[in-house]
Amino acid sequence: MEYKMIVLDLDDTLLRDDQTVSPRTKEALMKAQEAGVKVVLASGRPTYGMEWVAEELQLEKYGSFILSFNGAKIINCRTKEELFSSTLSPKTVKHLYELSQRENVGIHTYVGNEIFTEVENPYSDIESDLTGLPVKIVDHFAKAVTEPVVKVLMLEEAEKLAKVEETLQKELEGKLSVMRSKPFFLEFTEAGVTKGTSLHQLITELGIKQEEVIAMGDSYNDLAMIEFAGLGVAMGNAPDDIKEKANYVTDTNMNDGVAKVVEDFILKVASHS
Repeated sequence: MEYKMIVLDLDDTLLRDDQTVSPRTKEALMKAQEAGVKVVLASGRPTYGMEWVAEELQLEKYGSFILSFNGAKIINCRTKEELFSSTLSPKTVKHLYELSQRENVGIHTYVGNEIFTEVENPYSDIESDLTGLPVKIVDHFAKAVTEPVVKVLMLEEAEKLAKVEETLQKELEGKLSVMRSKPFFLEFTEAGVTKGTSLHQLITELGIKQEEVIAMGDSYNDLAMIEFAGLGVAMGNAPDDIKEKANYVTDTNMNDGVAKVVEDFILKVASHS
């Protein structure tokens, strides 16, 4: 199969634990782009927190795309235009805030280029470190959000959040997309919006077939695109239940797992054609 697109999650997939792209991975992705393959970044992160990776991989030069906020936005790196954007209303944010109070977990969202939360907490600080966005402590979360936002996160240690996820997935079924991006981040976007649905929309626009796409990730918010792609790849550091649903399991993010897939499934094929 000649693949035309490779879609990559960032944290614990493309990026090493120190938030860098390894030289081997960068070289493989640059060669793939030179061979005409689209490299697409797909993350739960806000767009701002993904742009430096797009710049490092020269996605603007190769006319590629960013799927940010778990697919709630699709950005054309060359023109900077939004091809797609989905939001949650302030009323929905208020409802999620009330649910977070009921379940006794933290909550934050993005307003402009800031992370809004009501109580200082380690999880919003982690998100700030990952995205480069500052945390703003607000007096009353629901009242502070007066415009639509792209997504909301609930925050808590992993074991408790897994139970909250189970409860809210049932309660909000058909109303919102509910998924975990990290053990301590439970994410909410508009119903039906996932990395998988955004990827479907993007390839339809570009005229690329489903079977011509490789998608790689390590977590539950990657599952929709891993299952959608022609070749769905789980990282070696992914949980076992993600690996079971993938077509292929590569090495870890610390051991050039992305590079090995690009070399084996894209560059070897290109060198033989």
